[in-house]
Amino acid sequence: MAEEPTTHFGYQQVPVGEKAARVGQVFRSVAGKYDLMNDLMSLGLHRLWKDQAIRQLNLRPGMRVLDLASGTGDLAEKMLRRVGEGGQVVMSDINEAMLDQGRRRMIDRGRVGNVEYVLANAEDLPLPSAHFDRVTIGFGLRNVTDKLKALKEMRRVLKPGGMALVLEFSQLYAKPLQPVYDLYSFQILPRLGQLIASDAESYRYLAESIRMHPDQESLKQMMVEAGFEDCDYTNMSGGIVACHRGYTY
Repeated sequence: MAEEPTTHFGYQQVPVGEKAARVGQVFRSVAGKYDLMNDLMSLGLHRLWKDQAIRQLNLRPGMRVLDLASGTGDLAEKMLRRVGEGGQVVMSDINEAMLDQGRRRMIDRGRVGNVEYVLANAEDLPLPSAHFDRVTIGFGLRNVTDKLKALKEMRRVLKPGGMALVLEFSQLYAKPLQPVYDLYSFQILPRLGQLIASDAESYRYLAESIRMHPDQESLKQMMVEAGFEDCDYTNMSGGIVACHRGYTY
């Protein structure tokens, strides 16, 4: 009998069929403290990264946007302000606990008219083709089992003239900073996870998943392979994060 193919879960190799469930458990564990931990992990920089990503989207009133791995909805909320009452934002996540956090956040802030919620795997979206003006995924692609398949789905649901934006941790190009970055990622971050969320292992996985994610040029080529055109990226904070863009014509 042929062995089941494997993929990475952090630094571990696991059967392909198990990764989604393992990632799901990580995010169910951290959902309640996710926003607080984002602030602590990034020293608040994640807010600046997301603001810059939103500016690159060139959103206009009336646009229809799909936000994958939407989680607690901080990107989605920023986009709602820009598309206005005549637009729409669909928040989608594979994890029910994270999506529930996002739904609660939107309701608490009175954002109920033009936002919808879809529990779905980014690799197989139950959504029509050529339907959205923009598709985004913020800090979620590295957790997807088949990244190319997810990118192809993003391409499928975009209208001609649309844009996909991938905001993700990437590879630090300021190499003298690498030892400090590694110390923070593998020593301090898990301890913060234990202290704040009582879960060191989930945050150790998150640090490892960043290191296993394709670098900037590799992800750019993956987006080209998925069918996007004029693919490009912007590095932020020395390459700790990169904002990738691809277009449909």
